[in-house]
Amino acid sequence: MPHKFSEDRRHKIAKQKFKVTNWAAYNESLRQRGDLTVWVSDEALSQWSAQRRTSRGGQPKYSDLAITMCLTVRVVYELPLRQTQGLMRSIAALMGVEITVPDFSTLSRRSKGLALPPVRRRTACWRPVHLVVDSTGLKVFGEGEWLENKHKIKVKRKRWRKLHLGLDLVSGEIVCSDLTTDDVGDPIALSDLLGQIDGPVGKFIADGAYDGAATRDLLTTRLGEIVEVIIPPPKTAVASSQSALNPTVRDRHIAKIETKGGRMAWQKSTGYNQRSRVETQMGRWKTVIGPKLKARNLDNQKTEAKIGVRVLNRMTELGHPEFSRVA
Repeated sequence: MPHKFSEDRRHKIAKQKFKVTNWAAYNESLRQRGDLTVWVSDEALSQWSAQRRTSRGGQPKYSDLAITMCLTVRVVYELPLRQTQGLMRSIAALMGVEITVPDFSTLSRRSKGLALPPVRRRTACWRPVHLVVDSTGLKVFGEGEWLENKHKIKVKRKRWRKLHLGLDLVSGEIVCSDLTTDDVGDPIALSDLLGQIDGPVGKFIADGAYDGAATRDLLTTRLGEIVEVIIPPPKTAVASSQSALNPTVRDRHIAKIETKGGRMAWQKSTGYNQRSRVETQMGRWKTVIGPKLKARNLDNQKTEAKIGVRVLNRMTELGHPEFSRVA
């Protein structure tokens, strides 16, 4: 939003300059992202085989942890399933571990509805989360523009999925996520996102797509009255009829925009500009994980998205740059 308001005078605004103050630690964290020992641990190899089931039916050969580790390696190194199988076989041989590696068809079949092992939150669960949410589109498959231009044929509609992310501003960790079809709106997906947070939420920030009575009622029901909600009202928004006696949070935002210097001043005073951090996380996803999903059906794509969240959180845990403004 700030970029839109200053677009006509963008060339007159000096670009801010920052300096990374922890280059040594950050460089080492970037090296560790490619280290196989970060993604393939001895603990996972020791729990490779599945526990024997007592009910009727076939016995699983590989544990959920083993399947998760193989799929994690696939996401990190952007490999097809067959190449993932080959890489895991070579890792087992180099480490001298006598295990059988699941084939590509097993990885595809088991990834459908895979129950990922629980992970420990890096921050204390009692600390209120400063939650900022947003969504972006991920490509699935379909003929590209080259085929359309070269052969002059009508390609089928390009499909895509909608990735919803919730970021904790304090820790930089993705605390909730969901992958839906492209027809699911942001306010509708918000209910599942909030259900993944097991602690209190002190602040909620979102863009104007979440503005509405349904979102406000949901936040009040799930998070309580004390949560600070920062959602920009549209330009055409008007105060409610009871704003004079009992103004809502939305009414106070509208009044502040009208009386305190406009929308840009409101963004700065409320901290709404911090929403850009989740947009940065979206760009990071498409750079590190990729802009396209490899799986073909929605259940497998959901598993792929969950593993992608774990990969980004693990990279954040390894280290991130610290900046100081120099100009």
